[in-house]
Amino acid sequence: MPIPFHDQDDLETLGTAGFLLLEANSDPLGYRGAIFQINARGEPVEFTYNRVETPNTFLWRPADIRRAALRRLTASLLTLCPRIPRLILCLAAETPPELFTQDITVSLPVCRIARSLDAGLLAPPEVHEPPGEDGPAHLFWYPAPPEDQTPERLLLQAMIRHGLLFEPFQRASAGLNELFGDADPAGS
Repeated sequence: MPIPFHDQDDLETLGTAGFLLLEANSDPLGYRGAIFQINARGEPVEFTYNRVETPNTFLWRPADIRRAALRRLTASLLTLCPRIPRLILCLAAETPPELFTQDITVSLPVCRIARSLDAGLLAPPEVHEPPGEDGPAHLFWYPAPPEDQTPERLLLQAMIRHGLLFEPFQRASAGLNELFGDADPAGS
């Protein structure tokens, strides 16, 4: 007969967080990316990846090439992703705010995260949430931060407690390196 027990850290009901990573790639010229989904304990649940090539032509302005490529790459990742996370997190320094405020609309909270508040990171209509007592980062939400006691907020708080705001991006990058080779060190 089994011993009755209850897992004190039963976080499965909170769902998963999707970490969207977008990186420049030099061979072939373009971008690669992943949505790495983890549960509140940091355990991997899903890894969706793809890459897009960019044209090397005089007809495009560099900023337009990047914006179009990131939009196409993100749309492909969202299309391929077999599981819907509760929220999407991405690095503010690498993910332009217009990606989710103008180019792509999703029906779940998107949070760009940054260790410090650098000029130009916040773009209206995003909502800035400064670091709290337990938060190590500035959060830029679109369309709005999740309300207290919602599964999305509870998932975010559990990830903060477990030190999981930035580390999953490293694992996602390692996964992309294993699949496609090393990323462009210049990060163009």
